[in-house]
Amino acid sequence: MYLRHSVRRKDGKAHTYWRLVRSVRRNGKVVQETVAQLGELDAEGRAKAKTLAREITGRGEQRELFEEAGSAEATAKVRLDHIRVERGRSFGGVWLGWRLWQALRLDVLCEELLPRGREQVPWPVMAAVMVIARLCEPSSELHVAEDWYRRTALEDVLGLPADRVNDDRLYRALDRLLPHKEAIERHLVKRLGELFDLSYDLLLYDVTSTYFEGEAARNPLAQRGHSRDHRPDCKQVCIALVVTREGMPLGYEVFAGNRTDVTTVEEIVEAMESRYGMADRIWVMDRGMSSTENVSWLQETGRRYLIGTPKSELRRWSREIASSRDWRSVRDGVEAKLCPGPDGNETFLLCRSADRRAKERAMHERFSKRIEERLASLGRRLGRSRKRLDREAVGRQIGRMLAQNSRAAGRYQIRVEDDPTQAAGLRLVWSAKPEWDTWAQHSEGTYILRTNVSDWSSEELWRTYIQLTEAEAAFRIHKSDLSIRPIWHQKQERVEAHILVCFLGYVLWKTLEQWQRRAELGNSPRTVLEEIGRIQSTDVVLPLADEPGRELRIRCVVRPDKAQAMLLDRLGLRLPERLRLPPTCRRNVVPTRDPKCLKNLETNL
Repeated sequence: MYLRHSVRRKDGKAHTYWRLVRSVRRNGKVVQETVAQLGELDAEGRAKAKTLAREITGRGEQRELFEEAGSAEATAKVRLDHIRVERGRSFGGVWLGWRLWQALRLDVLCEELLPRGREQVPWPVMAAVMVIARLCEPSSELHVAEDWYRRTALEDVLGLPADRVNDDRLYRALDRLLPHKEAIERHLVKRLGELFDLSYDLLLYDVTSTYFEGEAARNPLAQRGHSRDHRPDCKQVCIALVVTREGMPLGYEVFAGNRTDVTTVEEIVEAMESRYGMADRIWVMDRGMSSTENVSWLQETGRRYLIGTPKSELRRWSREIASSRDWRSVRDGVEAKLCPGPDGNETFLLCRSADRRAKERAMHERFSKRIEERLASLGRRLGRSRKRLDREAVGRQIGRMLAQNSRAAGRYQIRVEDDPTQAAGLRLVWSAKPEWDTWAQHSEGTYILRTNVSDWSSEELWRTYIQLTEAEAAFRIHKSDLSIRPIWHQKQERVEAHILVCFLGYVLWKTLEQWQRRAELGNSPRTVLEEIGRIQSTDVVLPLADEPGRELRIRCVVRPDKAQAMLLDRLGLRLPERLRLPPTCRRNVVPTRDPKCLKNLETNL
């Protein structure tokens, strides 16, 4: 990795902005990928980042986990030819995950919700292991127990030996954590609001699905339905997520896999309001939630909303769409027009996008070409056939072809007529409808929003609706970076607990994103996790020359390189230099804080 800079002039002054880049190979080519935007790297920016870090972590350098800084001045003779390094572990990523866990005070909350009993390993510690693993390297509980945990320094950070982490304890921790879902959500809403001064006046709501491997016969929620993962062959569950305008999560619910989006609105709205009160919020939803019943219910109960409408609503406003009057630019390439609703209680916002128009036009042209090619092919087959064909069979072929190209199916008028001059006894007659093309010219790239918020401008309404992309981004992160899919659990409770762990991993993800964004490090947590995750811890073993068979073992954190140090500095974090050895490692080892062993050790080496 290396630094690059660019110079921009503002108000007659030159400003130098730095960014951290790395070279990666993609499709046989080496390209430069931005790891983090570092801003101007001035003293003021660094001070702000460190202040933010203190606000987020709310504590010092965790001296209870690491060796205290000592002032010992003893010396020790070591055998230089026998010095070795052992036990390399991945440290940076899990350490950062633990700091995020503590920043959200989830360690304190889990101690309250999961009090200690007779178990050998506290359940709050096992919960932290699962969530940090989901953040750093998403995988199954079996993989965490058998491989991932022993390769990381989480053993040193949590004080939990690797031989005590097994899949059975992880599964039981899932069972213990699930009953406290609502308490955890309420805590996170409060804590995230304190850290980042969040506003909950605008809530974005969307639904996705995630599928199962296996029959999931013991899970009544596992059903077949509309698959957003393009796996209609698998059973699935639906997940409804509510986030703020910044994409920070407020809560979620799990529904049966065959539940339609439109039927979840009342349940989700009432669930969120029962937990956090009926404040004067605005609910933003996409057109999948739009129905006459939902809109009527929102209006009757006095709730404010901004909802996308189905495409069928476009015909209702055809005159306003075709008119060139009153359109206003809300962004480059996007225009909008406010239209009062017929009953006076709503406002409809007509929007048209140049990029969306180009996309839809290309789709119409592609599907039209397919239909015409297949109609021409079918016409030739009818002309060449030497036997009489069944009219209904030909009609079914046409129906299947139109269903496969539904975007342009309405453009064509198709008839199958009797033709005694041909052996098939049929001929195909089709033509394009000019009125369809005229309407497509006006409606391509156009969509409609409806709202009962009366005091907002067209630009405010459009920008608010576009923030639904934050909810969509949350689902992408869940599915790609946190690997929520596929689900391998078969019991309903385990499935819901798995989704809860993924939700908590997403909360850590968004906390890091907000942290680095406010430290002017861009908004890509994965690159930050990868870079800091390369920092390792290791044991430096120094055999003593004066005492054969005894050795000095120091568990150190490898010093970060320049780029990693820069990231840590912008985040206001300081890595520990040494980790405390567990008691099992001290039996045949000279203690690292023995004053007889540490005096001027570096000088002697």
